[in-house]
Amino acid sequence: MTSINRKKRIQSLGHLWGIALLGIFLVNMLSFHSPYLYYNPYEWWSGAQDYQHFRWLDIFVEASFYPLAALLFGYGAAMHRENVLAKRIGYPLIAMRSCMFLLFVGIVHAFFVWPGDILISFALFGLILIPLLKLPGKPLLIIGTLLLFVPNVFLGVLGLLMAAADPTGAFIWTDITGINQSMAAYGSGSFQEITQQRIKDWLLPNHPESIAVQAITVFPLFLIGAGAQKENIIASWTRQPRRAIRTFGSFFAAGVILKSLPYMSEPDMANLFVQDSVGGPLLSISYAALVIGAGAWSLPQKILYPFAVIGRMPLTNYLMQSVAGTLIFYNYGLGLYGQITLTTGIWLVLAIYTAQVVLSELWLSKFSRGPAESLWRQVTYGRKKRKEVHIR
Repeated sequence: MTSINRKKRIQSLGHLWGIALLGIFLVNMLSFHSPYLYYNPYEWWSGAQDYQHFRWLDIFVEASFYPLAALLFGYGAAMHRENVLAKRIGYPLIAMRSCMFLLFVGIVHAFFVWPGDILISFALFGLILIPLLKLPGKPLLIIGTLLLFVPNVFLGVLGLLMAAADPTGAFIWTDITGINQSMAAYGSGSFQEITQQRIKDWLLPNHPESIAVQAITVFPLFLIGAGAQKENIIASWTRQPRRAIRTFGSFFAAGVILKSLPYMSEPDMANLFVQDSVGGPLLSISYAALVIGAGAWSLPQKILYPFAVIGRMPLTNYLMQSVAGTLIFYNYGLGLYGQITLTTGIWLVLAIYTAQVVLSELWLSKFSRGPAESLWRQVTYGRKKRKEVHIR
């Protein structure tokens, strides 16, 4: 691979990570300022403006950027293996150290900062991915695609049929007790009470049965991302941007239709499953294709530059979003939990994200990577790295 192609690949990865972090932040903000786990969101936001904003978040953002991050994680893992092997270093031990560090950070993040953590599952499935990275690109793409769509389409169709036969079994319930406990803990509780609520909120979607769900929703995306790296998909789409744009169009259309299911009929657990587990990944792939294809031209590159700045230090910025969100809304900070509208939350995301762009640019003017990324690298390789200074 030429240095020019490598530069474009890294640039595209930066764009994609930056956009993924914005999408994840928009969805996470709902949980930062409200008991999102416990209410029916289709009934919770009564104001017309808030409901319309929730609608476009639900269709275009919810469950569409977490999969994009999973694709990028798999792509990065395969690229990391390629780089390590090129240096004649034993890859499995290096990769295990990397995942164990991520697991440690995820545990601290989930139980002491914010329970909506994605790092724990990424680290655990990353460990399973390590031996599979020996496979060529096409088998990884095929296995990942089959593992993602076959069980999820089957379960989705089965769920829709069962919901049609017994609508009451697929209702989206509001947990009044859960709402009250969250409001009390995060809005006025002590740090200990908030931590206890964090643990409860983390366990709710991370029960043992959820491992099987993540095995067909998260892990296949790792395989697809790794396969895309081995098949040089980014380089191919950069050379043939119109092909990438056509991919965007087809996947985007299919994804939007599936993501709109709750608005075509009464929202229930069945169409939510199809929306998130099938429609979400389709939109993720479409967004990746659009960004890579558009990035082949100069004007979109300039527009995408702020995302690339964020995307060059994704772990640092992801953690800082959680720190900022909890300090604003939890009682040990400003204590604004449950006191703002969804619309205000969106504006707050845009303000914080803009500040992150500025701070990231300042940091990267002095250093080659973010502070969390530097520590991750040091732990991964087991020796202290020479301080790297970025020279423009």
